[in-house]
Amino acid sequence: MIKLLAKWALSAAALLLVAYVYDGVAVRSFGAALIAAFVIGLFNTVVRPILLVLTLPVTVLTLGLFLFVLNALMFWAAASVLDGFQVRGFLAALIGSLLYSVLGLVIESALERLFSKQ
Repeated sequence: MIKLLAKWALSAAALLLVAYVYDGVAVRSFGAALIAAFVIGLFNTVVRPILLVLTLPVTVLTLGLFLFVLNALMFWAAASVLDGFQVRGFLAALIGSLLYSVLGLVIESALERLFSKQ
């Protein structure tokens, strides 16, 4: 439970960092970042697997590059349903989702190391 809450808070911080370094993404506050991180996680858990199955032929044809498009769509979809989180177009969603994914990998790796020592 602590690991999940830590990942959520760090993901929100990562979203704020993405908004800070890239002007195509805007986050109003840390509270808005917490909600956005939750919605992005929810979309990635519920909607993304369905889209993965539906777009499998395109994903295979593009040798997996279409997965970048799916990540951008999840990022953009989260921004479209929230007030405090905004993305300025599809290209901004693509770049923002790439940055957010890289930060998510770093967070996951750090939390794995931290919690595996206990």
